[in-house]
Amino acid sequence: MAEQLQQLILDTLDTQSTLQDSRALKIPGQSSPASSHDAQITILGALNSLLSREMITYETHEVSSHVLTPEGVQIVREGSHEARVWAALPERGGAPLSAQDLKRAVGDEAAKVGQGRAFKSGWIAKEGNGFVKAVSNITDTTHTELRELESSGTLVAGEKALAELRKRKLIIQRKGQWFTVHKGANFSTSIAKPETDLTVDMLTSGSWKKSTFKKYNFDADGIPTSGGALHPILKVREEIRSIFLEMGFEEMPTGTFVESGFWCFDALFVPQLHPARELQDTFYLSDPSTSLPPPSDYYERVAHVHEHGGYDSIGYRTPWSHEESHKLLLRTHTTASSAAMLYKLAAKCRGEDIDGDLSAKSQPGAANLSDDGFRPAKLFSIDRVFRNETMDATHLAEFHQVEGVVADRNLTLADLIGFMRTFFRKMGMKNLRFKPAYNPYTEPSLEIFAWHPLLEKWVEIGNSGMFRPEMLAPMGFPPDVRVHGWGIGLERPTMIRYGVSNIRTLVGHKTSIENVENSPAVMF
Repeated sequence: MAEQLQQLILDTLDTQSTLQDSRALKIPGQSSPASSHDAQITILGALNSLLSREMITYETHEVSSHVLTPEGVQIVREGSHEARVWAALPERGGAPLSAQDLKRAVGDEAAKVGQGRAFKSGWIAKEGNGFVKAVSNITDTTHTELRELESSGTLVAGEKALAELRKRKLIIQRKGQWFTVHKGANFSTSIAKPETDLTVDMLTSGSWKKSTFKKYNFDADGIPTSGGALHPILKVREEIRSIFLEMGFEEMPTGTFVESGFWCFDALFVPQLHPARELQDTFYLSDPSTSLPPPSDYYERVAHVHEHGGYDSIGYRTPWSHEESHKLLLRTHTTASSAAMLYKLAAKCRGEDIDGDLSAKSQPGAANLSDDGFRPAKLFSIDRVFRNETMDATHLAEFHQVEGVVADRNLTLADLIGFMRTFFRKMGMKNLRFKPAYNPYTEPSLEIFAWHPLLEKWVEIGNSGMFRPEMLAPMGFPPDVRVHGWGIGLERPTMIRYGVSNIRTLVGHKTSIENVENSPAVMF
């Protein structure tokens, strides 16, 4: 039909030079002129196709009209509500019709609307517990006006009457358009489409010399390119990283996903019989299964404080297992990397020069706890950790941990709480609570809770504490050095930020690539 309509427009222009009003056209297959809104939309499509070939030009004229709503159509068919109410009532002197009988006669909606308007017009009156006609004849103006609108699209009575019908939601105003069409630069009565490609066959046969080619549009937008997109977790990670850098922290290297039991647990003063070291919580490697030895003197100090105590601690008083300490595993927390960095930080306090290989033996020389080579440090890391978790809507076996460490002299618990408030305020969490907790390698320890305005409850967001002397003293730190440590998950803030209820739709095979591409930038 599109080609037939285009041909009709061209033939009309050929005979009339100008098509003054597109509403006068008769669309192929229709008997009446194309005066409706939908018909003009169809004509517009044909005009734009011809315009793209410069065969015609056209001018657009805006027009507004009114169409009946379903209720208006019902009134045209059955009469207005008030007229139907009046018609259902008896004359004066007859038995009044009760409200219930009136509803049964005309319906609930007609009785409700028509009763009030009939009273307002003085058509009906109340007698006893019922209603009767107040006049013997009426003029159903609403019915007459709607019929006029249905047939002509306008109303002689004017805007006031139209406004009343719109107010009663019997009609709606619809903006339309019609067109005046003129011949274009390439006008022709033939609608043969121009060629869009120059082919080898055209060049060989020479048919390109007689062919008409479509004009190239240099202003047209190209096909949008499909580039890469950052995952929501990476966006939140970058924002948290920016907060740390803004607060003067230095990022720790955390590329060692495989750690030894020594650095992941023993160096942190986690007992060798702790449940977290069992197979149901930790992934152990089978090949290779054991690590290279850590620095020997540091290893001996750690083993001694576990088994026998020291530094004002009685230790755990359990036999030390070299086999347990040398097991290779997937790290369960990035605190293993923090421990290695703290050991390097304490090197000058021990009078040693530690290179980047933490598996190598330390230089000769006993630990010197009185050495004043300590320098304060603020370190952070954001990286993956692994735990043998049962996967569900909020837990995965692999996730990200955000960790921060502050080392300085004479730090207190109040310093830790104050720092936590500052850090989380930058993340948009101002209402915090701290709850005492237990961690093997921090004392005192605090769980951190934030008020979630959407869930309307307190939600745990992290853990924190001050590293124990049994962890710091074997590294060689002076006695007055204290170290704050805290950690939060990266997935939970991401889920809250993007309204994700199931972590498996954020990470894994159920992740929507479209959601990743369209996820907004995160700003705390």
